[in-house]
Amino acid sequence: MFELKIVTYFAAAHQLKMVAKKCENLHGHNWKVEICVAGEALNDAGILVDFGELKQHVSEIMTTLDHKFLNELDYFDDHTPPSSENIARYVANSLQTILSDTEANVTRVTAWESENACATYLMT
Repeated sequence: MFELKIVTYFAAAHQLKMVAKKCENLHGHNWKVEICVAGEALNDAGILVDFGELKQHVSEIMTTLDHKFLNELDYFDDHTPPSSENIARYVANSLQTILSDTEANVTRVTAWESENACATYLMT
């Protein structure tokens, strides 16, 4: 099994309800996002998926989040608030859809909202 990992960043605002008092206020983060994909078979070039292609796909996903008020995006609603957990899931599911015709599968996505707090979504 081979696993690739890339790291990207985006900045966005969100508002979380029913958590901690200060997080209920509108605030923002500079998120760090780690994305891992894995697969067993390498292509004829000896790679699972080209890093450049993977980065391009992730960049497209990041443009849907970067410098946005996440609560206003269609994906996030009262049942799916824009928490770090749900951001990680959004990125994982979005990328898996893009990679559906390749040998690579998303294994996990970690969304860091600060240097000492993150959430990981594991694909099953």
